[in-house]
Amino acid sequence: MPPVRIKERSKAKKGTLKRILKMLFKLYPSKLIISLICLIFNVVGNLCSSIFVALVTTSLTTAGYLGLNPFVDVYPTQTIFGFSVNTNVSYLLIILGVVYVVGIFASWTWNRTMAIVTQNFLNYFRKAMFSHMEELPIKYFDTHAHGAIMSLYTNDIDTIRQFISQALPSLIQTGLTVIFCFVTMLTASIWMTLVVVVGFILMLMVTKVVGGNAGKYFVKQQASLAKVEGMIEESINGLKVIKVFCHEEKSVEEFKELNNEFKYNSTQANIHGNIMMPIMANIGNFLYILCALMGAFIYVFGWKNLSLSGFAVIDNPGTFAGMIALFLMQSRVFSNNFNQFAQQVTFIVMGMAGASRCLDLIDEEKEKDEGYVYLCNIIRHDDGTFEETSEHTHDYAWKYRHKDGHLEYRELKGDILLDNVDFSYDGKKLVLQGINIYAHPGQQIALVGATGAGKTTITNLINRFYDLADGKVRYDGININKIKKADLRKSLGIVLQDTNLFTGTVMENIRYGRLEASDEECIKAAQIANAHDFIMRLPDGYNTMLTGDGANLSQGQRQLLSIARAAVADAPVMILDEATSSIDTRTEKIVQKGMDQLMEGRTVFVIAHRLSTVQNSDAIMVLDHGKIIERGSHDDLIKQKGVYYKLYTGAFELE
Repeated sequence: MPPVRIKERSKAKKGTLKRILKMLFKLYPSKLIISLICLIFNVVGNLCSSIFVALVTTSLTTAGYLGLNPFVDVYPTQTIFGFSVNTNVSYLLIILGVVYVVGIFASWTWNRTMAIVTQNFLNYFRKAMFSHMEELPIKYFDTHAHGAIMSLYTNDIDTIRQFISQALPSLIQTGLTVIFCFVTMLTASIWMTLVVVVGFILMLMVTKVVGGNAGKYFVKQQASLAKVEGMIEESINGLKVIKVFCHEEKSVEEFKELNNEFKYNSTQANIHGNIMMPIMANIGNFLYILCALMGAFIYVFGWKNLSLSGFAVIDNPGTFAGMIALFLMQSRVFSNNFNQFAQQVTFIVMGMAGASRCLDLIDEEKEKDEGYVYLCNIIRHDDGTFEETSEHTHDYAWKYRHKDGHLEYRELKGDILLDNVDFSYDGKKLVLQGINIYAHPGQQIALVGATGAGKTTITNLINRFYDLADGKVRYDGININKIKKADLRKSLGIVLQDTNLFTGTVMENIRYGRLEASDEECIKAAQIANAHDFIMRLPDGYNTMLTGDGANLSQGQRQLLSIARAAVADAPVMILDEATSSIDTRTEKIVQKGMDQLMEGRTVFVIAHRLSTVQNSDAIMVLDHGKIIERGSHDDLIKQKGVYYKLYTGAFELE
């Protein structure tokens, strides 16, 4: 098997943000537009409230200066925009109340809408990932750690959630707030705005340094977390092995090492992430003080104030009080919002890194399938002819259309030919060389040899889990490259050495071999595999729920269910990869009778280390280092007294 490759990236690929945003707007354009409008209303409402507070301050000061009642009398109030309006405090408070109500409604709407968008998008993204994953070639899973793939659906998806629900709205809100605040401050005083600009540059520098380090360590934290989770999963699955070999202390040491790495990365990430807020808050406090001092100097020393409304000396105490109140509130809003944005830098970095890894999965090339030959059920007529039917029968035919438009049906007989096949996993080292195997319909072909000789690889090529480096595999005279992979695999029943059972009932696990099979057909298949008796002894019989890959069953019982699953598939060609390896000798003899019935009339490939199970095979292929070194029947190979003879008699042990 090819080596497992663990992919770890600390940085997001370029274009990831653009791609995620494009997907969001394509899927939920109306919701995002509504959310954006509400966000704008919320930002404007927050800023307008500070403007109205400044107007109230100006109004109270002006009314006191003129000796008027600020809540009743109507009088001109000088605003920061350089023009006067006839108003009073009561009128301003009513408008301020309306602004707050609109802001609250807008905030509730965009938060609710973004929550819906976020969860819908994650649901869509997970389904897209899983659907695409199901169409990836087997090679992808052989070269990627399963724990790393699982981490995509948990840790990395969660970083996308944080980005969409927290970082992205914060980014937009901060951008809008900064723009509105900047314009408002310019209308009050350009000199004081320059102080804010200097503070803004300092904030950017802090964000780049501290936020960059925080993002780097948060990404490392995610990678360390995946390692810790992977080891925990591995340790739970192999707990019996750990205890049998007294490996507990070593496992604890390995876990401590990974956990310490996780602790270090998490500590550094949180240190850099947590110090961001106090640093930014203190910079904001200094800005507040400097802006107040600058405003005082302008007023006390009679400096000309430069603003968008003009260049003049401020001599009205009401106007000065309103300007100072407005500017200080805007500077506070400015610094607070930038502080919030700085807090989201980490989520932006993590979100883009996580999204990049998830998109890597979606971008993986699907399993290619240029086949145009299909498998169909047929009904035989008394005159020897047959025709296609939609009903499930025990007879099949290959259906394909030639280039000239002629439709041809070729009866599926189970004739398999491997013609001078070479194969390599990595494109460099050949693991199969010059393999020639002829399996005629109804024959049983056995593949034997040492571990790693290439036995399972041959069956993987018949299934087209991998493509050949050279040579051809023909099925009933048809190059398997021309057969649709799904139809090719439907014609092959497989019992693997490693049994995989899924969460569900016993009946559902047997029916996995053919989803449209009836209960009666599943029970019959279980009887063929000699699994019926032990199933009936289970608490709920065929309705017994299996969990944890059938942890409540013995290894032999799990293997019997796997055989029953192959039996219900009713495939014309069977591949048995150590099908009875987990069954005791007594049970094996009983099961072998059922296997004989299962294999009757079918072409069968048997992989076995227990040579007693292949004695009745029509042909036995002995493999060594990817080559067939001996072939023949059991009796012929015994007479040759070659490698097979030594394997069968145990003569290797005597050498």
